[in-house]
Amino acid sequence: MPQFDKIKIPADGKRIAWKGDALEIPDYPIIPVIEGDGIGPDIMRAARRVLDAAVKKIYGGLKKIAWMDIYAGDSAAARYAGNVLPDETVAAIQYYHVSLKGPLTTPVGGGFRSLNVSLRQMMDLYACVRPVNYFAGVPSPVRAPQKMDVVIFRENTEDVYAGIEWAEGSPEAVKVIQFLKDTFGTSIRIDSGIGIKPISITGTKRLVRMAIQYAIKHDRPSVTIVHKGNIMKFTEGAFRDWGYEVAREEFADQTITEDELWSKHDSKIPSGKIVIKDRIADSMLQQILTRTDEYDVIATPNLNGDYLSDACAAQVGGLGLAPGANIGDKVALFEATHGTAPKYANQDKVNPSSVLLSGVMMFEHLGWQEAADAVVAAVGKTIRQKKVTYDLARLMGDIDPLKTSEYATAIIANIT
Repeated sequence: MPQFDKIKIPADGKRIAWKGDALEIPDYPIIPVIEGDGIGPDIMRAARRVLDAAVKKIYGGLKKIAWMDIYAGDSAAARYAGNVLPDETVAAIQYYHVSLKGPLTTPVGGGFRSLNVSLRQMMDLYACVRPVNYFAGVPSPVRAPQKMDVVIFRENTEDVYAGIEWAEGSPEAVKVIQFLKDTFGTSIRIDSGIGIKPISITGTKRLVRMAIQYAIKHDRPSVTIVHKGNIMKFTEGAFRDWGYEVAREEFADQTITEDELWSKHDSKIPSGKIVIKDRIADSMLQQILTRTDEYDVIATPNLNGDYLSDACAAQVGGLGLAPGANIGDKVALFEATHGTAPKYANQDKVNPSSVLLSGVMMFEHLGWQEAADAVVAAVGKTIRQKKVTYDLARLMGDIDPLKTSEYATAIIANIT
């Protein structure tokens, strides 16, 4: 067990442990929680109230979350002499296996690297999982937002997010440009910044494997591999090929390709089979608008997944309603998918649904499906009652918005 300096372990909780190849969930699990920066404290307080109320109402005191505050970003800098990501925070997330996190500041350009990316890479949380579906009554820019029901598996550790890059004019950039010219005859402008885009067999196959396993477990009809392999043939094109290899070599009894669907089955999906297909990234961004209900589970490299998940969220009300999780082999970190919105910090104003619904994903991960379903139903009912925060109220018309805390109270009243 790691030794903590600033972190206080709840006396009434027990650690989630691994037994064999599955989590062993106590009735009072210790869940590390990072409030986050900017609006983080406001939305996390609201989310924790709702999650606690759901567990109490559904399980009658037989289960309870033992929250354990840990620190990153501004809250860590204030406690750890300016260190925004202390070692004991990382150790706590790894030791307790399941955590919840608010948004953390990511500087543009200079400054420290993204804490979100750092956490994913340090703990090898290789799958960013983002379900996107619609709550009735939410204003949408599309005609049929109810058709959106996808789960995106975005590779988390490679691609341009690996952070291998050098600034224009730096000795490293000049050296790389000259090396490529001398060795391979490439022509790159000397005033270029340089980045490296790695995509590996290991990173690809474990991500696609998780996506297919999810589709099988949840009875989803298809998995779509999204890539830009027509241009980047040996990175994104390889991602596509390696994805098909996983399906063919490890899930042959449960999957068929889209080509086989048409050539052997006259477009009728055989019972018990999942269709594996692929789409070029730019085409997919169009099709997720025009043929939304043809897609179910999506597996994609890092950058494509970032674009696509936000584009999907826009159809159902925006990032304020979009949950997410970063999952590895033994650690899962559930988080709000939006930023810190510092201009709204401490105003009790912003929609907490993203981090709240990430908490729902956490419940599902724990096997507390009844509590997860209760929160989702209560959020849906609250929105249909037009009891919403300012972001939705301004789109719904002549509605007085609720504060963050008031929205949480309204959801709690609707939990049954």
